[in-house]
Amino acid sequence: MEVNGPDVRKYLKKFISEPKKKVRLKNYDTAWVPHEALKEGGEEDVKDLLKGLLEKDRRELAEAQELLAASRQYSILIVLQGMDTSGKDGTIRHVMSGVNPQGCEVHSFKVPGTEDHTHDFLWRYEKVLPERGMIGIFNRSYYEDVLVVHVHPDRMEELPETIGPDAKGFWEGRYKDINALERHLVRNGTIVLKFFLHISKDEQKRRLLDRLNNKEKYWKFSVTDIAERQYWDEYMDAYEEMLAATSTAYAPWFIVPADHKWMARTFVAEAVTSAIEGLHLTYPEFSKDQLRHLKEAKETLERE
Repeated sequence: MEVNGPDVRKYLKKFISEPKKKVRLKNYDTAWVPHEALKEGGEEDVKDLLKGLLEKDRRELAEAQELLAASRQYSILIVLQGMDTSGKDGTIRHVMSGVNPQGCEVHSFKVPGTEDHTHDFLWRYEKVLPERGMIGIFNRSYYEDVLVVHVHPDRMEELPETIGPDAKGFWEGRYKDINALERHLVRNGTIVLKFFLHISKDEQKRRLLDRLNNKEKYWKFSVTDIAERQYWDEYMDAYEEMLAATSTAYAPWFIVPADHKWMARTFVAEAVTSAIEGLHLTYPEFSKDQLRHLKEAKETLERE
């Protein structure tokens, strides 16, 4: 059985990390916008235009989600990864604000607990995968288990020595496990959409300072953000390795330019909408008996 990846609009495809190819994140423009003239106009011009595009995309996404739920043939899994302040929470809040909340579930994964550590690293994610007709969003995901612990081996769960991180081929094995899971999901009707929200180090600094300069944003700031920033280069290396190893034809990574928040949000909205549209779904057809029952129900209501 052929396993196909998401069918998205043409311009989005150029942001796909090509499977089995080395990735150099410095070659990707974190501040990309659709029209070069916008860069000269400044942040507010970009924001106003992309806000308009996002509103249009939200309407289209709401319509696509309704068709997804009605057909119940496929499910959508959205994976969001990125450095601190890259905009994962904001993307979820703005992109999904127009969809039916009954058809969408968001899961944010924190540090694994004791029970999680007694199972394989994919266990806690597999429990909450979306059912057919649903959109599931992973705000961070099983990719943390090849990113954070790769940069900070001391945070790795306790594993038997024979299968732990010092065992030969450990990281390659985890990449293969992830690819196998996603292949299984796609083969069984889940469209996997993976977005790496790519911001520059300068933009992260600006956003962190914005939090520290605004009392209403103090709650967003964590001293760990500063500590993790010291490992920026190590994280970029880990992301490059991960993207190269796990971007596949059936579940590719989109490297999303995220220095402009509204650009990232518009990008994700368009990708999700076009992926659903690319399934060419239709509303369910009804048998003669079902249509008869509907007609009778209508007549009963009209007689009241």
